[in-house]
Amino acid sequence: MSEPNATRPYMPGYALSPEDEGEGLLPWSWAVERLTSAHNYWVATANADGSPQLTAVWGVWVEGAFVFSCAPNARKAQNIATNPRCTISTEHAEEAVIVEGEASEVTDPEALQAFKAAYDPKYDWEIGIDRGGIYRVTPKTVFAFIEHSNKFQKTATRWRFDA
Repeated sequence: MSEPNATRPYMPGYALSPEDEGEGLLPWSWAVERLTSAHNYWVATANADGSPQLTAVWGVWVEGAFVFSCAPNARKAQNIATNPRCTISTEHAEEAVIVEGEASEVTDPEALQAFKAAYDPKYDWEIGIDRGGIYRVTPKTVFAFIEHSNKFQKTATRWRFDA
């Protein structure tokens, strides 16, 4: 995966600094490190009626995407089957990384093995990969920022993948 271009997000009313001022934009490696090292993540999907559903999951950042598992009949799996758009966030808002993308079920044996190879040692858990319910969220847009009051306006960063 090539490194995406970074820009400032459009956030009217937040007085974000110019891209080249202060600390400037965050490097993509900063976001990847947090996507890789987080223990818990939030995944937001939409119910069939459009209402939001948010839940915590375990997952891994593998080959440029976020991969997680759930029961094949879980609400989030049903939501993804109806509407694959979802949002993932790392657990710590003070150094937030937010991934907007589309989820698809992972069925390729090599991709399933890559998921298992990253997941098992991270969580000290033997994940079953033969039951279904493993989803890859391919990023379209990623946002990140450092929440501290003296850093937010200087570090808010957006990467787009669909350009």
